[in-house]
Amino acid sequence: MLRMDRLSTTLVRLTMDRPPANALSLDLIQALADDLARFGEEADAPAVILTGAGERFFSAGGDIREITIKAEAAIPRMRAFHHLLITLEGYRCPLLCAVNGYAVGGALELALFADYVVASDSARFGFPEINHGLLPAAKGMRQAMSRLGRRAAERLLYSGELVSAQEAQAMGLVDEIVGFHDLQDRTRAVAETLRLKDMHLFSAIKRTFNEAPRMTDEELEALTLSDMQDYLNREETAAAREQFLQRKARQQHG
Repeated sequence: MLRMDRLSTTLVRLTMDRPPANALSLDLIQALADDLARFGEEADAPAVILTGAGERFFSAGGDIREITIKAEAAIPRMRAFHHLLITLEGYRCPLLCAVNGYAVGGALELALFADYVVASDSARFGFPEINHGLLPAAKGMRQAMSRLGRRAAERLLYSGELVSAQEAQAMGLVDEIVGFHDLQDRTRAVAETLRLKDMHLFSAIKRTFNEAPRMTDEELEALTLSDMQDYLNREETAAAREQFLQRKARQQHG
């Protein structure tokens, strides 16, 4: 259902493997949230790549058999999915999606919370819920508007149509498009590059992206000063600044 491959001490790949379409069952949703929470508790938390098994589906989104039951019975599942989105949003290290095929509905919501999305050239994206008597999670719709802008989000949500990887890239949903056979290697290369960054600074940037839209100017100033005290007092960031100054000095003196 969910395969975990520890590619290195600082890189993990999670593969949704639930034939035929890697649909998001309650068990799969909970497994994703549990694994991410566990990784986040590690002292040296890894970068995470999320992908799907096979060539056709990253994931077909929510398992329709679980969604179309009575509302009272579906509430625990939707709460679990909302919790998964919170966990994705709060994951402090690089989170990447290697989209190997269709990423629709809830699966598109997962990609919207990734820091970097690499898609195969045959991938397709969309929110078909309006055509199926359903709605995406409100948190996912808000993220679509934040990431893509209101017009692009409206296009996907109101029409229910699927778009190509190329159209998704133009919208800002996809960062890179590669052939299917290059997908995992390219995503791994990006993940390894991002994981080499200072994770204290990386996580501070992610936190600010998430929190800043709901903060006042006074709160933003306080956050800036708090972060400044942290990075000016840390040995790792001091070393990075010293290396930068030394490079500048060498360049100036030929």
